[in-house]
Amino acid sequence: MTTSARWHDFMDQQIAAQPTAPAVTDDTGAAWDYARLGAACDEMQALLHQNGVRPGDRVLALIENSAAALAILFATSRMGAVAIPVNARQTAAEVARIMAHAEPVVAVMTSGASRDAAAHAARLGATPAQGGFGEVHIARTHPSAPDDDRDIAVLIYTTGTTGAPKGVMMTHANLHFAGLAARGYRSLAPGHLVYGVAPMAHVIGLASMMTASMAGGATVRLEARFSVESLYTALQEGVTHLPAVPQMHALLMQHVQARGYATLDSPFLRYVSSGGAPLDPAWKRKAEAFYGLPLQNGYGMTETTAAASITHSALGDPDVSVGPPLDGVSLRIDEDVPGGGTGTGEVVIRGPNVMKGYYRNPGETAKVLSADGWMRSGDLGRIDEDGRLHILGRTKELIIHGGFNVYPPEVEAALNDHPDVVQSAVIGKLEDGDEKVLAFVQVAEGATLTAETLRAFVAERLVGYKRPSRIVMASHLPAAATGKILKHKLLETFADALG
Repeated sequence: MTTSARWHDFMDQQIAAQPTAPAVTDDTGAAWDYARLGAACDEMQALLHQNGVRPGDRVLALIENSAAALAILFATSRMGAVAIPVNARQTAAEVARIMAHAEPVVAVMTSGASRDAAAHAARLGATPAQGGFGEVHIARTHPSAPDDDRDIAVLIYTTGTTGAPKGVMMTHANLHFAGLAARGYRSLAPGHLVYGVAPMAHVIGLASMMTASMAGGATVRLEARFSVESLYTALQEGVTHLPAVPQMHALLMQHVQARGYATLDSPFLRYVSSGGAPLDPAWKRKAEAFYGLPLQNGYGMTETTAAASITHSALGDPDVSVGPPLDGVSLRIDEDVPGGGTGTGEVVIRGPNVMKGYYRNPGETAKVLSADGWMRSGDLGRIDEDGRLHILGRTKELIIHGGFNVYPPEVEAALNDHPDVVQSAVIGKLEDGDEKVLAFVQVAEGATLTAETLRAFVAERLVGYKRPSRIVMASHLPAAATGKILKHKLLETFADALG
């Protein structure tokens, strides 16, 4: 069955309704209105067609955030092909695994906006192309082999995947639902300016940031790479909506305080959200005092086309949940998992946001997606009496120390409460038959915080069995382009510090 709503409809509706309204700006100096964006997509469609792309084919887009990337993605959708956005900072080996699995007809690289994309272009022997879309390179990689299923709009290969790649199949209906939902809970409208540093090669940037902005007729200020200085400047130059991860908020607060100010003076900002980690009450109060706005939080993943739940908090609301489910989305708790019981268990989700499955991988699909549409998230959580979801951590990250369950987000929240801590990551490590709690802490630049001082600080906030046995202090933690900490790389990265 094919849905009548297509992902690119959002853009085409704005082209018809407000062609001269600003649509997108980027680091290359592009400043396109909606008519210019539509014309760039027309030229990109012609380029893809000339290189053998047909409806149902796959198009690999090696991108960093840019107007050209937007043209590649929407042109692919207009053609009835499937876009595979991949962050250009991924290695040649990672890209090769995705290409071998998805067999795209072409790879298109935003070489004019990304040195890493240009490096991939050189490696693949790609041909340069210049047009209204900017500067790109394109390489033919596989013969045309259209899929029969024309509901699929995008394949996103999940961060940290090992072994056989898992491409999440997002339908046009998935993206349509996600765009409308995010437009609604952010009240996006023409005249708004969204800060777009979340990579469009990942679900938050693709669905909650870019697609929602197109649905609302807003403008996206795209940034290829996060810089706290650039963020601060953008907030002084009209940004109204700031979706970010905790690390970005922490670095911005540190940056502003280093300039001698306790709060952010931005007359334009009207919406701030924090995703990717549970909120600590004290940190939330600090952030809200800094912005003078409520800090919204949400929960989701690639397989749910970004959000599954979202808060609608007023300023000062002590709620630190990830909110109730989106309208049309259902959540339940499966207590029959490790760490589950008495209202706690794995979060299971059903709704129009849930993926169609993993591309060419029915076995992995069957492990998480039931015949009646319920998807196992792999996350531990509970639902309170008001119907709000609280996330306790990943089922695989649960630490059992001394026979007690330790949920890493709770320990991380206690660590992050210290003013000199930018962010932290907590994992378990098996030693002598028991799992030890290990903490890795990113300290603010110029801070003199020691592990001993932080250990004493945490001792006032956590019962003994939850306290880290080791605390490793660092200037940076390994992270994906989204800002999400890569926990599976912590032991390797800090092997010397751990002895």
